[in-house]
Amino acid sequence: MTTGKINVSVENIFPLIKKFLYSDHEIFLRELISNGTDATLKLKHLTSIGEAKVEYGTPIIEVKIDKEGKKIHIIDQGLGMTADEVEKYINQVAFSGAEEFLDKYKDSAKDSGIIGHFGLGFYSAFMVAEKVEIITKSYKDEPAAHWTCDGSPEFTLEPADKTTRGTEIILHIAEDSLEFLEEFKISGLLNKYNKFMPIPIKFGTKKEKIEQKKGEFVDSEDKENTFTEVEVDNIINNPNPAWTKQPTELTDEDYKNFYREMYPMQFEEPLFHIHLNVDYPFNLTGILYFPKLGSDLQIQKDKIQLYQNQVYVTDNVEGIVPEFLMMLRGVVDSPDIPLNVSRSGLQADGAVKKISNYITRKVADKLKSLFNENREDFEQKWNDIKIVLEYGMLSEDKFYEKAGAFVLYPTVDDKYYTLEELKEALKEKQTDKDGKLVVLYAGNKEAQHSYIEIAKDKGYEVLLLDSPIISHLIQKIEGDNSGLHFVRVDSDHIDNLIKKEDAAISKLSDEEKESLKTVLETIVPKQTYTVQLEALDSDAAPFIITQPEFMRRMKEMSQSGGGGMFGMGNMPEMYNLVVNTNSDLATNILNNKDKSAQENLVKQALDLAKLSQNLLKGEALTAFVKRSFELIK
Repeated sequence: MTTGKINVSVENIFPLIKKFLYSDHEIFLRELISNGTDATLKLKHLTSIGEAKVEYGTPIIEVKIDKEGKKIHIIDQGLGMTADEVEKYINQVAFSGAEEFLDKYKDSAKDSGIIGHFGLGFYSAFMVAEKVEIITKSYKDEPAAHWTCDGSPEFTLEPADKTTRGTEIILHIAEDSLEFLEEFKISGLLNKYNKFMPIPIKFGTKKEKIEQKKGEFVDSEDKENTFTEVEVDNIINNPNPAWTKQPTELTDEDYKNFYREMYPMQFEEPLFHIHLNVDYPFNLTGILYFPKLGSDLQIQKDKIQLYQNQVYVTDNVEGIVPEFLMMLRGVVDSPDIPLNVSRSGLQADGAVKKISNYITRKVADKLKSLFNENREDFEQKWNDIKIVLEYGMLSEDKFYEKAGAFVLYPTVDDKYYTLEELKEALKEKQTDKDGKLVVLYAGNKEAQHSYIEIAKDKGYEVLLLDSPIISHLIQKIEGDNSGLHFVRVDSDHIDNLIKKEDAAISKLSDEEKESLKTVLETIVPKQTYTVQLEALDSDAAPFIITQPEFMRRMKEMSQSGGGGMFGMGNMPEMYNLVVNTNSDLATNILNNKDKSAQENLVKQALDLAKLSQNLLKGEALTAFVKRSFELIK
């Protein structure tokens, strides 16, 4: 038996590991199972090239809890180690850089540094264990070794009587970590971190029913098939998840099944998937799914998961997956992602940006091919995916460049145009007298119904653009398309939105108009409405409430963040009250000499206009209803 000191002159390395190296104690299990997996895969490689003259077989990794003994066992059937290798890999390599490590990271925040660089994965065991044993036998013909360490720099190393190949790690769980002796706790961790690891992982056993065909029972009177219960290994992982296969090997059903496996609590099918597979200039595989999203940006609970060689790392994929795709679901696996010590955060790194750019390009290409292959299906799914794509156009220039090929602009009558198709379709009717192409849109089909109908009566198309970020997007599109203007259908009278010729002639003289304006401005609340007299068709509505496009758009942009004028989000709503000077009502108001009757006419007309814009509420609505009944009784 040899005893010795782990190669580290600083005594307090263990408290450091415990308190500082990993922010999350539970990852000890992931680290130890990852080590066992590596040892097994290395053996597979050595046997395949003939360097290890042993039978690889069908190795598994087993996790066992001994609650009474306060121990956890992690057993693999991999390479194993000789006593010399234990000395080298556990005692020396682990702390070859200990002093450098302490100097470098003593004062910095948690979770810094690179795992692997210091070989510290194994030592995460001491976060939960007061003593750790390794019993290991190498695939080489050498005696087994038994290493023990109680969390101080002292260790013992002696021969062991293990006869089978592989390594068993025994954790003597510390008093402050007894929760890890609970079966549900370990089961939860295995499910979180090891669900798709490449070597089968056994955690206890389970009962399974198997069918026994008639004739298998000699004494049975039962002529039918019967079932019997048997105990089988409880394998908690799927070693060959869909993303590790080639797209050609998978059917649509396989992709859907994998989605259900990842998100068992999701009851809606994904809309479509994108299979990522690249081996140059970095390695990356994965599958991304578009879920049904609608226009509300709900808090994401089922997130994209990041794996490294099938080991779960995190569901915080910021930086790797472009921000606009964070609302998708699925998995990304790359051995090339640089991770910090606790593997829960990413290093700022050029490779990460390249990966993000690749994913953006791949998603754009896939959307384009889906659009080209089955446009009708794509149109049907548009409302469920538009928010992601519109956000992508705003946040990623590379995506914006490609988006013209598949981003759609629907009308209130469910026709769908790409931007180029839209320009072509509207050119003839919706170009104004100054040569500007005016695109009319509604944000809400119900609330803006009367305005939409007026525009349609003129033969104009009205788009339905209702996502919360549409103001930002149309601002960007206008900037890139000279002579193209988006205006909401309720932002002015239709003849002002698409001016075809000079203004119509007013029935009222300038003097009469001035008098009418004075009357209106004494009755209509100044802080909310600006009175605007317009000579419109005599059959057009006498009072129309509009909200100026520029002010409303800036306010919306300010409210949804990232644009608009500073502080505009908190400004009170401002409207124009467009009064048609050619209407009979305008003449009536002007000619009515009874001040009270005049006021009633204006209030009633203003309330009717407010009603059509869904602005009449509360006390004002009650007063309007009462006044209306008075008029008809």
